[in-house]
This record gives sequence, C-alpha cells and structure tokens, in this order.
Amino acid sequence: MTAPSRLTVTGDEMKESAAIDPEPIVPARAGTHRPERAAEPAGAAPAELRADCIADSAGGLTFDLNAPQETPGAWTAALVLRLRGGDGADDEVRLPLGPNGAGRLRAVLPSTVPLAEGRWNAYADLGDGRDPRRLLPGLNDLRSLVDRRPLAGIGRLGVRIPYATKFGNLALRSWRRGPHAEAGDILVAPDGMTVSGRLYGAAPGAGARAEARARRDAASTDAAPVTVTVPLAVEGTEFTFTLPYDELAARWEQGSEPWDLWLRPAEGARPVRLARLLDDVADKKQVFSYPALPVPSGAGQLRVGPYYTLDNDLAVRVAGPAED
Repeated sequence: MTAPSRLTVTGDEMKESAAIDPEPIVPARAGTHRPERAAEPAGAAPAELRADCIADSAGGLTFDLNAPQETPGAWTAALVLRLRGGDGADDEVRLPLGPNGAGRLRAVLPSTVPLAEGRWNAYADLGDGRDPRRLLPGLNDLRSLVDRRPLAGIGRLGVRIPYATKFGNLALRSWRRGPHAEAGDILVAPDGMTVSGRLYGAAPGAGARAEARARRDAASTDAAPVTVTVPLAVEGTEFTFTLPYDELAARWEQGSEPWDLWLRPAEGARPVRLARLLDDVADKKQVFSYPALPVPSGAGQLRVGPYYTLDNDLAVRVAGPAED
C-alpha cells in the first residue's frame, strides 16, 4: 500500500538514517596480532570476493564464496563478521572457511551462535597474510525466511537477514528478541488502525493490551511516557487490536511526533516491542508504506499513520498542520 502523502521525518530518525551504512574502516583490535601484509603484485588488483547466502528456517546462514585461484588452503581462513560501531570482545565473530568444491569456500553461521542486534559487516580472511577483505553480495536464497513461523513457545528469537549496503557490500541485519510480538496485517481506516500478529515466547493472559507510547516523553524526562492503551483480542498466540487515531491526535503537542507500539501480554507482564522481523526484508521502512490520514483535532487537522522504524519496529506518526 502506498501512502498518498508523506510525513516529515523527525530529527531522531534523520540521525539514525545517516548512521545506517557509514561502513568505517575498522582498525585491528587492541592486543590482536595481525601478520605483515603481503605485497600486491605491481599493477594487480585483488580479485573481488562475493558470497552467496542460503538461509534456513531455524535462523542459520550458509556463505559460499568464490575463491581466487591463488588462494592458499590455509586452516586459518575465516569469514569475519564485525558489529558496526562495536568494540567489545563479542563484536567480532569468526567462522571457519573450508573448501567446498573447485574454486569455492564455505562458512556456516549456525542459529545457535548469538549475534547482538545491529548491522554486521562481512569480511573474508583468506589466511594469506592480508587484512580481511570486504565481501560483496552474490546470490541470496532466502525462501525459508518468507513467512517464517518459528515454534510459538520458543524462548528467544534470532533473526539474521543478509543485504547489500548502499556501498554495495555484504552485511547482515541481526535481531535477538525474547519474547517477541510479530506484526502481521495492518488495516488502516479513517478512524484508526487494526493490527494482527503473533506472540512468541509468552502466553497472553488476563489484562493483555497494546500500548502506544509517546517517544517525546521517553526521550526528554525520567517519568513514564504518555501511553494510550487498547485491549488485545487473543486466540491462542494470535492477537488483534484496534488503535483509535483520535486519542493520539488529542495528545499532539508540536511538529511530527512518533508513538512506539508495545504489547503487554498480561497484567503485570513485561511489555514486548511490536515489530515485523520474520521475512526476508532487512529494512521494512524502505519497502512497506502506509497512508497518513487526516484526523481533526482542537489544534487543527493532523495526519496520522503507521510506519516501520529503522529497526523494523512498528510505530505511528502524528504530524501537525505545519507539516502539510
């Protein structure tokens, strides 16, 4: 669904957007030995390294690389994943690279290997004395991620989606959620939006509800944010709720204001962020678009509509008259 009008992006989102794919050069970690870099032959450019990715339904990934003819069969060869902006011991993961037929190398990232939430740059260390080289994306087989439905009782959900950065390099988008509320169909109407989905790692109970939280309050004060709550209709692990727009419009103050959507599975339970993660789309914000509809208020006619954040979390934006 394509929005008939665009809502102005907030300052926070502009900062986030600028930080999506900076891909800085990552220096060697303190205390890490790097062998002397071998000299390149005069006039020769290193061969491009591409990785085909195959996803499995459990959340694992297999990487198949084209290996240059001169690649030695080094036992130290590894596919290297580095968390963008990370500098801790757990922010680099090395996966052994082994032969997989003529001119091919393979590495496997099992679903049991944890990756922190964020964006991970992919490199190949061929064990040839050179620094790890940035990988380019090849062919992706992500069919198992489309409409993925893990077991509802799973305690923690891991999602990894390979994608091409704006610089044309290979990276992974990683999430770790437990419990997790997966957003499904979203029906947008003039008076509000109806969201259906599925809950993982928690069982809905008495007092289950959806919560819309004003982000401005969470960012500016230590007090609890202004929250609009609506009851949750549940059937097993499936849920549905309808969020009226007039209640959000009545609390509008200025500019373009985002509201984050959460689910509280039961009275007193820990809230769960509502997001859409279980498919093959790494950045929902660039793909899923919903209409921003006019909503009258005491301050004038506002525009209200849902959108996905840069983390694929579901939110609603209320834009004031000045944003027209």
